[in-house]
Amino acid sequence: MKLSGTVAFRDLETGVWVLEGDDGKTYLLAGGDRKIKKSGAHIEAEGDVDTDSATLAMVGPRFVVKQYRFT
Repeated sequence: MKLSGTVAFRDLETGVWVLEGDDGKTYLLAGGDRKIKKSGAHIEAEGDVDTDSATLAMVGPRFVVKQYRFT
């Protein structure tokens, strides 16, 4: 699955990184590398949406990033 959106840090619990998707949905970012963690950066990413796993942050489904690029 391909998604695009803006990377943001949310100060929930211990802090989480999310992708505020251009589709209007918010995804918990998983995978990728630490370079993806730039608040305000716009990215296009390929990966899998994991709707079955529960997370403590409860900000949306996990998006497991396989590859990405800044746009």
